Amino acid sequence: MEYSISVNGKEKIPFNNNVNYCVGTGRMGLALTKEYFDQLKIVQDNIGFKFIRGHGLFCDDMGIYQEFLDKSELEKEPKDFPDFKAYMEYVEKNAKKIVEYNFTYLDRVVDSYMEVNIRPFLELGFMPYKMASGDNTVFYWKGNTTPPADYNKWCNMVQATLRHLMDRYGEEEVLSWPIEVWNEPNLPGFWKDANIDEYFKLYELTSAAIKKVDQRFKVGGPAICGGADEKWMKGFLTYCHEHKLNLDFISRHHYCTELPVDVGHYGYPKMMELDYTLQTLRDCRKIIESFAEYKELPFYITEFNTSYIPNCPVHDTNLNAAYIARTLAEIGDYVTGYSYWTFGDVFEERGIPFTPFYGGFGLLADGGIPKPTYWTFKFFKDLKDNEQACVYRDKNMVLVKTNEGTYKGIAWNLTIETKEDLINVDVKVAGSAKRWCLLTKTVDEECCNPLKVWHDLGEWAHPTAEQNELLKSAAKPLVETKSIEGNENDVCFRLSVKKHGVVYFELNPAPVVSDRGYDYNFNYGKE
Repeated sequence: MEYSISVNGKEKIPFNNNVNYCVGTGRMGLALTKEYFDQLKIVQDNIGFKFIRGHGLFCDDMGIYQEFLDKSELEKEPKDFPDFKAYMEYVEKNAKKIVEYNFTYLDRVVDSYMEVNIRPFLELGFMPYKMASGDNTVFYWKGNTTPPADYNKWCNMVQATLRHLMDRYGEEEVLSWPIEVWNEPNLPGFWKDANIDEYFKLYELTSAAIKKVDQRFKVGGPAICGGADEKWMKGFLTYCHEHKLNLDFISRHHYCTELPVDVGHYGYPKMMELDYTLQTLRDCRKIIESFAEYKELPFYITEFNTSYIPNCPVHDTNLNAAYIARTLAEIGDYVTGYSYWTFGDVFEERGIPFTPFYGGFGLLADGGIPKPTYWTFKFFKDLKDNEQACVYRDKNMVLVKTNEGTYKGIAWNLTIETKEDLINVDVKVAGSAKRWCLLTKTVDEECCNPLKVWHDLGEWAHPTAEQNELLKSAAKPLVETKSIEGNENDVCFRLSVKKHGVVYFELNPAPVVSDRGYDYNFNYGKE
């Protein structure tokens, strides 16, 4: 495929590049581990997300909710019962319950977040075991997904947690952290029986409890997955409207594959056409805009990726990087902010991973190996720095002009849609410099593909430190430069993008200012 574009640098193309607004993570308790923090630091040093969102704030491994039985005022002693079981039944029925909150682990996690300049996007869930109304759980780590047996206890815990955070980190700081009520309640795995009325109750009571702590908190939902907008999104907004509930933002999730075929430890789905997936966001946006009081609210995609399963090999591929590149170029047309699920592969929804490349959601594979999609995010972040205006955008490329008058862009080739193994784009941009430098950073299946290297070398399950460094060295973009002559009005160059490639480029004036006597082109051979 070949085509040409020409820009004068004065175009104003809509482009909401909010790439580093938020990123996802596994359950919060994993943040207590060293490799988790090591991976998060890599991501923050190079991309710098503002918020981080994950599950498990109130799960038992975080230890926030504590409930004890006070036996001191019981009238009977163990010797008064025929066996220990009978005595414990008596204690359970008659002893006073003492509720306490333990924020030791929460403080450790949030302290580590603050250390790398990222803040929690608070997802309230799942249910502490001693507060739960049932035994329904999700994931390997058994997050309880039932409503609270006592909503007063739930609301008190939420309030106590927020007050503690405000005391520790300051009111103004914590008030800037969005609060989302639960996760994907439209799925029975995440909310018992996907009971919509029970979720509305949870949201109503939780939101009211939060606002009692401070009216300035930003609270939202319903955090549903795709395919449920007509019932759940419209139903949620209707309920909020009719009951005059607090609603500061609207949230939804976005995944782009069909049902997977399971083989061994892995799932293999077919990718949806990107135009179709983006249409689902347009349709959801129309639902939101049909409510006059909500159409201007922030609309967040608090989870997105290609596949929705954590064992899908596509996540580790260059195909994934190209698919996400086009997604990042267009998703901002419909939503305020978005959060890639997830930053790293320290993740245990379906158990402990067997290999460094196991199809996890992360931008980094185990061992801190950047996947191709990591560079897609890094490139879009670099595009955001010093951005003045988007001057061109299509399904294969986005180009911006910086405040300094130079150009930056990203081109990609999603071959499963273009049906082309190579795209050539001839670009002409306005500019008066006589000499330019075209800098390119290329990520494709040939030059930045650690998955291929791992496969070719035998798919080690447990790489040594030396092997891991080898994989990291294969996970770097190919950096190239080219000197280009311009004229008084414009400069022309060609971009070539191979199969499932993503290419970041910069075009900068590059006048040569040599040191006295320096000759780059000196001939060192004999005449």
